[in-house]
Amino acid sequence: MLQLLAECSNKAPVLVTSSIQAALDNDYGKSKKQAEDAIFAHGNALGSPVYVFRMEGVFGKWCRPNYNSVVATFCHNIARGLPIQIRDPAYELPLVYIDDVIDCILDAILHGQAQRDEEGYCRIHPVHRVTLGHLAELIESFADARRGSLAVPFLAEGSFEKKLYSTYLSYLPTDQFAYDLNTHADERGSFTEALRTPERGQVSVNISKPGIVKGNHWHHTKNEKFLVVQGEGVVRFRRIDSDEVIEYRVSGNKLQVVDIPCGYTHNIENIGTGDMVTLMWANECFDPNHPDTFYLPV
Repeated sequence: MLQLLAECSNKAPVLVTSSIQAALDNDYGKSKKQAEDAIFAHGNALGSPVYVFRMEGVFGKWCRPNYNSVVATFCHNIARGLPIQIRDPAYELPLVYIDDVIDCILDAILHGQAQRDEEGYCRIHPVHRVTLGHLAELIESFADARRGSLAVPFLAEGSFEKKLYSTYLSYLPTDQFAYDLNTHADERGSFTEALRTPERGQVSVNISKPGIVKGNHWHHTKNEKFLVVQGEGVVRFRRIDSDEVIEYRVSGNKLQVVDIPCGYTHNIENIGTGDMVTLMWANECFDPNHPDTFYLPV
């Protein structure tokens, strides 16, 4: 390709993806280095813009497991309950996410913009550095969430955890996308925790039979949001130092979020003829040792 471009004096930009292993003294590294040198020589000879991306380990969906990606192998095996091997848990890996790779390549192709190091190599950014031990712990925690912990990891924008979690889910066996939840049911209905997060509380589903009243308690710091998605109900409040009762009618036909402030004892009653289904969010995960929940009729 370079020869054809040179013969036609074509100064089209040339971009190639290489590897940080090009700096190593092995056959694979040497072959990568030769390709890099050819690209740079072509750019110098013709004055063409060239982009040689020396990439760290790339991870993301659809990478082949048990080949040359430890992330793919760990995700594939842990998702299937298979063992993984870690020789040195403290060994640190530099990793780049496939979406970031694509963004950097498009910036170079479309805008001529690339982040280069002092040797002129283009670099993918950001680079995430993680030890093998921590990598395994994170992926195991993703699997544990589906086994019962319900924990959703910290998913800050651009974080390694967010990218790794998306990657892990892409390796789930096609017959294991769904997983069961632990439902607490009695004659009043049921209560099921669906999601738990380390910093943003939990989400639950509450089903109440007709005429059933649930709640009659208050919290010091815990606060909640109720969203009735099916049925008809009424949410009642009373500040614990007052006799005034406040009522909010709720319905699956008009979706509204009702905030449950601290210091108000509250309950929710199904006043319809069928099951009432309520999505409930609490700002903290339930801790039986510190429930912050005090019985008091509205």
